[in-house]
Amino acid sequence: MNLVNTLSHGIGLLATESGVNNGPGAWMPELRGILTVIIGVFVLMGSVYFILLTNMGARLAFLVSFSALAGWFFLMGAIWWIYGIGLKGPEPSWDPVPGRTVIQAPEALLTAEVLDSPIEVLADPVQTAEAVQDQFVEEGWAQLPPEAAAYGQAASAAETYLIDSGAFAGGDYRVMNVFDIGGERYPRLADGKVDFLAFWHKPRHIVVEVAPVIPVRDEPGRAPAQAQVDESQPHQYVYMVRNKGAKRQPAGFITVGSLIVFLVSAWLLHRRDKIVIANRSLPALPSKA
Repeated sequence: MNLVNTLSHGIGLLATESGVNNGPGAWMPELRGILTVIIGVFVLMGSVYFILLTNMGARLAFLVSFSALAGWFFLMGAIWWIYGIGLKGPEPSWDPVPGRTVIQAPEALLTAEVLDSPIEVLADPVQTAEAVQDQFVEEGWAQLPPEAAAYGQAASAAETYLIDSGAFAGGDYRVMNVFDIGGERYPRLADGKVDFLAFWHKPRHIVVEVAPVIPVRDEPGRAPAQAQVDESQPHQYVYMVRNKGAKRQPAGFITVGSLIVFLVSAWLLHRRDKIVIANRSLPALPSKA
Protein backbone atom coordinates (compact mmCIF):
# COMPACT_ATOMS: atom_id res chain seq x y z
CA MET A 1 0.00 0.00 0.00
CA ASN A 2 2.94 2.34 0.67
CA LEU A 3 4.16 1.66 -2.86
CA VAL A 4 0.75 2.58 -4.26
CA ASN A 5 0.69 5.83 -2.29
CA THR A 6 4.24 6.69 -3.36
CA LEU A 7 3.51 6.07 -7.03
CA SER A 8 0.24 8.04 -6.96
CA HIS A 9 2.01 10.91 -5.19
CA GLY A 10 4.72 10.89 -7.83
CA ILE A 11 2.11 10.99 -10.58
CA GLY A 12 0.50 13.96 -8.86
CA LEU A 13 3.78 15.88 -8.71
CA LEU A 14 4.50 15.11 -12.37
CA ALA A 15 1.03 16.27 -13.43
CA THR A 16 1.31 19.44 -11.36
CA GLU A 17 4.72 20.36 -12.79
CA SER A 18 3.53 19.74 -16.35
CA GLY A 19 0.54 22.04 -15.85
CA VAL A 20 -2.31 19.54 -16.28
CA ASN A 21 -3.69 20.57 -12.90
CA ASN A 22 -4.09 24.21 -13.86
CA GLY A 23 -7.13 25.93 -15.33
CA PRO A 24 -10.89 25.57 -14.82
CA GLY A 25 -11.05 22.24 -16.69
CA ALA A 26 -8.40 20.46 -14.61
CA TRP A 27 -8.86 16.68 -14.66
CA MET A 28 -6.03 15.81 -12.28
CA PRO A 29 -8.28 14.35 -9.50
CA GLU A 30 -9.99 11.98 -11.94
CA LEU A 31 -6.70 10.93 -13.58
CA ARG A 32 -5.02 10.36 -10.23
CA GLY A 33 -7.91 8.23 -8.98
CA ILE A 34 -7.94 6.06 -12.12
CA LEU A 35 -4.17 5.56 -12.05
CA THR A 36 -4.23 4.74 -8.33
CA VAL A 37 -6.79 1.99 -8.92
CA ILE A 38 -4.83 0.57 -11.86
CA ILE A 39 -1.56 0.58 -9.89
CA GLY A 40 -3.30 -1.00 -6.89
CA VAL A 41 -4.69 -3.83 -9.05
CA PHE A 42 -1.29 -4.55 -10.59
CA VAL A 43 0.66 -4.29 -7.33
CA LEU A 44 -1.68 -6.12 -4.95
CA MET A 45 -3.54 -8.68 -7.08
CA GLY A 46 -0.98 -8.80 -9.88
CA SER A 47 1.86 -9.67 -7.51
CA VAL A 48 -0.07 -12.65 -6.12
CA TYR A 49 -0.90 -13.82 -9.62
CA PHE A 50 2.74 -13.46 -10.70
CA ILE A 51 4.00 -15.58 -7.78
CA LEU A 52 1.46 -18.31 -8.52
CA LEU A 53 2.25 -18.11 -12.24
CA THR A 54 5.88 -19.11 -11.64
CA ASN A 55 4.71 -22.34 -9.94
CA MET A 56 1.40 -23.28 -11.61
CA GLY A 57 1.33 -21.81 -15.07
CA ALA A 58 -0.73 -18.93 -16.42
CA ARG A 59 -4.18 -20.59 -16.61
CA LEU A 60 -4.17 -22.39 -13.26
CA ALA A 61 -2.61 -19.41 -11.47
CA PHE A 62 -5.33 -17.12 -12.82
CA LEU A 63 -8.10 -19.50 -11.71
CA VAL A 64 -6.64 -19.91 -8.21
CA SER A 65 -6.04 -16.19 -7.66
CA PHE A 66 -9.48 -15.34 -9.11
CA SER A 67 -11.15 -17.86 -6.76
CA ALA A 68 -9.31 -16.40 -3.77
CA LEU A 69 -10.35 -12.87 -4.78
CA ALA A 70 -14.00 -13.91 -5.10
CA GLY A 71 -13.85 -15.61 -1.68
CA TRP A 72 -12.37 -12.47 -0.12
CA PHE A 73 -15.11 -10.35 -1.72
CA PHE A 74 -17.69 -12.74 -0.27
CA LEU A 75 -16.29 -12.41 3.27
CA MET A 76 -16.00 -8.63 2.98
CA GLY A 77 -19.54 -8.31 1.61
CA ALA A 78 -20.93 -10.53 4.35
CA ILE A 79 -19.38 -8.32 7.04
CA TRP A 80 -20.73 -5.21 5.32
CA TRP A 81 -24.16 -6.85 5.07
CA ILE A 82 -24.29 -7.85 8.74
CA TYR A 83 -23.07 -4.58 10.27
CA GLY A 84 -24.44 -2.14 7.67
CA ILE A 85 -21.05 -0.62 6.82
CA GLY A 86 -18.92 -0.25 3.72
CA LEU A 87 -20.78 0.36 0.48
CA LYS A 88 -24.26 1.46 1.62
CA GLY A 89 -27.50 2.25 -0.14
CA PRO A 90 -30.03 4.98 0.70
CA GLU A 91 -30.79 5.48 4.39
CA PRO A 92 -34.33 5.18 5.83
CA SER A 93 -36.33 8.40 5.62
CA TRP A 94 -39.77 9.93 6.06
CA ASP A 95 -41.23 10.51 2.60
CA PRO A 96 -44.18 12.77 1.76
CA VAL A 97 -47.57 11.32 0.90
CA PRO A 98 -48.30 12.72 -2.58
CA GLY A 99 -51.06 15.32 -2.60
CA ARG A 100 -51.77 15.22 1.12
CA THR A 101 -48.52 15.86 2.96
CA VAL A 102 -49.26 19.26 4.52
CA ILE A 103 -52.85 19.37 5.86
CA GLN A 104 -53.72 22.93 6.82
CA ALA A 105 -57.27 22.34 8.08
CA PRO A 106 -58.31 19.77 10.73
CA GLU A 107 -61.41 18.73 8.75
CA ALA A 108 -59.13 17.74 5.83
CA LEU A 109 -57.76 14.84 7.90
CA LEU A 110 -60.79 12.80 6.82
CA THR A 111 -60.51 13.56 3.10
CA ALA A 112 -56.77 12.84 3.26
CA GLU A 113 -57.64 9.39 4.71
CA VAL A 114 -55.59 10.03 7.82
CA LEU A 115 -58.55 9.50 10.17
CA ASP A 116 -61.58 7.29 9.61
CA SER A 117 -64.19 9.51 11.31
CA PRO A 118 -65.14 13.13 10.55
CA ILE A 119 -63.69 15.90 12.68
CA GLU A 120 -65.97 18.19 14.68
CA VAL A 121 -64.56 21.67 14.17
CA LEU A 122 -65.26 23.89 17.17
CA ALA A 123 -65.07 27.65 17.49
CA ASP A 124 -61.99 27.43 19.69
CA PRO A 125 -58.95 26.11 17.73
CA VAL A 126 -57.41 24.77 20.96
CA GLN A 127 -60.46 22.64 21.73
CA THR A 128 -60.51 21.41 18.13
CA ALA A 129 -56.86 20.37 18.42
CA GLU A 130 -57.61 18.49 21.66
CA ALA A 131 -60.53 16.71 19.99
CA VAL A 132 -58.31 15.72 17.07
CA GLN A 133 -55.67 14.43 19.50
CA ASP A 134 -58.23 12.27 21.30
CA GLN A 135 -59.50 10.89 18.00
CA PHE A 136 -55.98 9.93 16.91
CA VAL A 137 -55.56 7.91 20.10
CA GLU A 138 -59.01 6.30 19.77
CA GLU A 139 -58.23 5.11 16.23
CA GLY A 140 -55.04 3.34 17.30
CA TRP A 141 -52.38 5.97 16.67
CA ALA A 142 -49.54 6.02 19.20
CA GLN A 143 -48.67 9.43 20.64
CA LEU A 144 -44.86 9.55 20.76
CA PRO A 145 -43.06 11.20 23.69
CA PRO A 146 -40.67 14.06 22.87
CA GLU A 147 -37.65 11.98 23.94
CA ALA A 148 -38.37 9.24 21.35
CA ALA A 149 -35.94 9.02 18.42
CA ALA A 150 -38.76 8.94 15.87
CA TYR A 151 -40.18 12.17 17.36
CA GLY A 152 -37.11 14.23 16.46
CA GLN A 153 -36.64 12.55 13.07
CA ALA A 154 -40.24 13.14 12.06
CA ALA A 155 -40.19 16.76 13.29
CA SER A 156 -37.04 17.44 11.27
CA ALA A 157 -38.53 15.89 8.12
CA ALA A 158 -41.80 17.81 8.64
CA GLU A 159 -39.89 21.10 8.75
CA THR A 160 -38.59 20.49 5.23
CA TYR A 161 -42.05 19.85 3.82
CA LEU A 162 -43.60 22.80 5.66
CA ILE A 163 -41.00 25.22 4.31
CA ASP A 164 -41.10 23.79 0.78
CA SER A 165 -44.89 24.06 0.65
CA GLY A 166 -44.84 27.65 1.91
CA ALA A 167 -47.05 26.89 4.90
CA PHE A 168 -44.48 28.17 7.41
CA ALA A 169 -41.04 29.64 7.51
CA GLY A 170 -38.38 28.35 9.84
CA GLY A 171 -39.19 29.18 13.47
CA ASP A 172 -42.78 30.27 12.76
CA TYR A 173 -44.33 27.17 14.31
CA ARG A 174 -43.95 24.72 17.19
CA VAL A 175 -44.30 20.96 17.11
CA MET A 176 -47.12 19.96 19.42
CA ASN A 177 -47.59 16.19 18.91
CA VAL A 178 -46.33 13.30 16.81
CA PHE A 179 -48.64 10.36 16.09
CA ASP A 180 -47.39 7.03 14.77
CA ILE A 181 -49.16 3.94 13.37
CA GLY A 182 -48.28 0.78 11.43
CA GLY A 183 -44.89 -0.70 10.56
CA GLU A 184 -45.48 -4.19 11.98
CA ARG A 185 -43.26 -6.96 10.60
CA TYR A 186 -44.61 -10.35 9.48
CA PRO A 187 -44.71 -13.35 9.48
CA ARG A 188 -43.82 -13.87 13.12
CA LEU A 189 -43.96 -17.23 14.90
CA ALA A 190 -44.60 -18.28 18.48
CA ASP A 191 -47.13 -15.53 19.16
CA GLY A 192 -44.88 -12.86 17.71
CA LYS A 193 -41.76 -13.76 19.69
CA VAL A 194 -39.80 -15.29 16.80
CA ASP A 195 -39.25 -12.98 13.81
CA PHE A 196 -36.41 -14.61 11.86
CA LEU A 197 -38.70 -14.90 8.84
CA ALA A 198 -40.32 -11.47 9.20
CA PHE A 199 -38.99 -10.07 5.93
CA TRP A 200 -42.14 -8.06 5.13
CA HIS A 201 -43.72 -5.14 6.95
CA LYS A 202 -46.89 -3.10 6.85
CA PRO A 203 -46.70 0.57 5.81
CA ARG A 204 -45.79 2.90 8.65
CA HIS A 205 -47.30 6.38 8.75
CA ILE A 206 -46.66 9.34 11.00
CA VAL A 207 -48.42 12.66 11.53
CA VAL A 208 -46.68 15.72 12.97
CA GLU A 209 -49.01 18.30 14.53
CA VAL A 210 -47.70 21.87 14.46
CA ALA A 211 -49.13 25.14 15.73
CA PRO A 212 -48.26 28.69 14.58
CA VAL A 213 -46.54 30.97 17.06
CA ILE A 214 -46.92 34.69 17.71
CA PRO A 215 -44.07 36.64 16.07
CA VAL A 216 -41.57 37.97 18.60
CA ARG A 217 -39.56 41.12 17.97
CA ASP A 218 -35.91 40.83 18.92
CA GLU A 219 -34.44 43.71 20.91
CA PRO A 220 -30.69 44.42 20.75
CA GLY A 221 -28.84 43.52 23.91
CA ARG A 222 -31.61 41.32 25.33
CA ALA A 223 -32.19 37.60 25.18
CA PRO A 224 -34.90 36.65 22.69
CA ALA A 225 -38.27 36.04 24.29
CA GLN A 226 -39.80 32.58 24.08
CA ALA A 227 -42.34 32.31 21.29
CA GLN A 228 -45.91 31.63 22.37
CA VAL A 229 -48.42 29.52 20.47
CA ASP A 230 -51.05 31.54 18.64
CA GLU A 231 -54.25 30.04 20.06
CA SER A 232 -56.42 31.90 17.56
CA GLN A 233 -55.04 29.91 14.60
CA PRO A 234 -55.86 26.27 13.78
CA HIS A 235 -53.20 23.60 14.04
CA GLN A 236 -51.73 22.06 10.90
CA TYR A 237 -50.61 18.48 10.23
CA VAL A 238 -47.83 16.87 8.19
CA TYR A 239 -48.63 13.36 6.91
CA MET A 240 -45.63 11.15 6.02
CA VAL A 241 -44.88 7.52 5.22
CA ARG A 242 -41.76 5.62 6.25
CA ASN A 243 -39.29 4.63 3.55
CA LYS A 244 -37.18 1.73 4.84
CA GLY A 245 -34.40 2.57 2.39
CA ALA A 246 -31.90 0.03 1.05
CA LYS A 247 -28.90 0.49 3.29
CA ARG A 248 -27.66 -3.11 3.02
CA GLN A 249 -28.74 -3.80 -0.57
CA PRO A 250 -25.35 -3.14 -2.28
CA ALA A 251 -23.56 -5.32 0.28
CA GLY A 252 -26.13 -8.07 -0.25
CA PHE A 253 -25.59 -8.02 -4.02
CA ILE A 254 -21.82 -8.17 -3.53
CA THR A 255 -22.10 -11.07 -1.09
CA VAL A 256 -24.44 -13.20 -3.20
CA GLY A 257 -22.65 -12.41 -6.48
CA SER A 258 -19.20 -13.12 -5.03
CA LEU A 259 -20.42 -16.39 -3.52
CA ILE A 260 -21.75 -17.56 -6.90
CA VAL A 261 -18.47 -16.65 -8.63
CA PHE A 262 -16.45 -18.38 -5.88
CA LEU A 263 -18.51 -21.59 -6.09
CA VAL A 264 -18.24 -21.69 -9.89
CA SER A 265 -14.48 -21.15 -9.82
CA ALA A 266 -14.08 -23.75 -7.06
CA TRP A 267 -16.08 -26.22 -9.15
CA LEU A 268 -13.81 -25.55 -12.12
CA LEU A 269 -10.75 -26.25 -9.95
CA HIS A 270 -12.33 -29.47 -8.69
CA ARG A 271 -13.20 -30.51 -12.25
CA ARG A 272 -9.62 -29.86 -13.35
CA ASP A 273 -8.26 -31.94 -10.48
CA LYS A 274 -10.48 -34.87 -11.50
CA ILE A 275 -9.29 -34.60 -15.10
CA VAL A 276 -5.64 -34.54 -13.99
CA ILE A 277 -6.15 -37.57 -11.72
CA ALA A 278 -7.89 -39.46 -14.53
CA ASN A 279 -5.09 -38.65 -16.98
CA ARG A 280 -2.41 -39.74 -14.52
CA SER A 281 -4.16 -43.06 -13.90
CA LEU A 282 -3.98 -44.05 -17.60
CA PRO A 283 -1.40 -46.70 -18.49
CA ALA A 284 1.82 -45.37 -19.90
CA LEU A 285 2.29 -45.58 -23.63
CA PRO A 286 4.92 -48.09 -24.82
CA SER A 287 8.14 -46.47 -25.86
CA LYS A 288 9.31 -46.81 -29.40
CA ALA A 289 12.73 -48.24 -30.15
